[in-house]
Amino acid sequence: MSRASAAGALGDRDRRRAERQTWQGPLRHYDIIKEATIAVVVVAILTVALAVVFSSPDKRAVTLEQWATAQPVGFVDIAMSELDGTSTSATYGPPYNHGTGSVQSLGPVSIQKFFGVRIPIDPATSFVITPLRSLPPTPSLTTALDRYSSATDSTQTSWEDAYTKPLAKLPLSAGLPTLSSPAMGPVPTLMGSLLAMTRSGALDAALTSHGGFYNSDYTNPLLLLGDSATAQDNSYWNQIVTAEHLQGSQWGVMNETGSWPGQPWLWLYTMLYQVPPMNSSGNVDVLVLAIMAILSLVLLAVPFIPGLRSLPRVVPVHRIIWRRYYDDHPVS
Repeated sequence: MSRASAAGALGDRDRRRAERQTWQGPLRHYDIIKEATIAVVVVAILTVALAVVFSSPDKRAVTLEQWATAQPVGFVDIAMSELDGTSTSATYGPPYNHGTGSVQSLGPVSIQKFFGVRIPIDPATSFVITPLRSLPPTPSLTTALDRYSSATDSTQTSWEDAYTKPLAKLPLSAGLPTLSSPAMGPVPTLMGSLLAMTRSGALDAALTSHGGFYNSDYTNPLLLLGDSATAQDNSYWNQIVTAEHLQGSQWGVMNETGSWPGQPWLWLYTMLYQVPPMNSSGNVDVLVLAIMAILSLVLLAVPFIPGLRSLPRVVPVHRIIWRRYYDDHPVS
């Protein structure tokens, strides 16, 4: 019997007395410094090796500057959808605006509508007009901004339609041509200035900087990039997403760069996005959220469900895992 086992069989007072006695059993040399050093070195080598082999690559952030440089027409096309209010962001709904394009509900209940507009964004103003007004003023740009802002909605729409029609015929990666006619009004000047601003990197800075304590907010540039994914199949953003296996149809919400499947503990959550009726529903997010909430409640309620809570007695897998304990403590 070991000293610990013998002490465990004694009373508290006798056990404390036994623990104070000098150990009379066999001794052997033990270099804890040497063992700790070896352990640290081995773990460090294994960590570096496994990180090199299995870790995800550290991809640089995709910027609006890169997009506008690679696909000038593609960028301007999406900028026009922000200006005329037809982009996904412009019609999204809460928490960005009062649109209904992306509002999801479970029956009559909509969590988005309940919490309302928490991050108010007007894409035409936030993504186009305000950034352009932050540029050093030039007579042509100032005149174009004032003329556009003072025009009626119908006049703005006619200008936008006249500019968009020839633009739609061009490939996304083409250089922005000189489009100008009286029917387009000030729109060519606005789009030319916005493209130049973006290709210089100034739009990235303008959309992420807000002057608060936390100065970097990537909501606006992410929304602008995301709008191209829904409007253009061959957009710069979609090409990157597809190359990195990040499309929702590839790995669902468990996305990870490269060919890695992402967080394995989210398998149940992401699987629900790939099966009917969720994979074809416009309310997929709220449906999956509701299912996961119900399953979580069932899991929490397991100790209180008669029959289900008795499964460990019927299927005693735990006795196999803890077999040494049950060998030393047989249950009558």
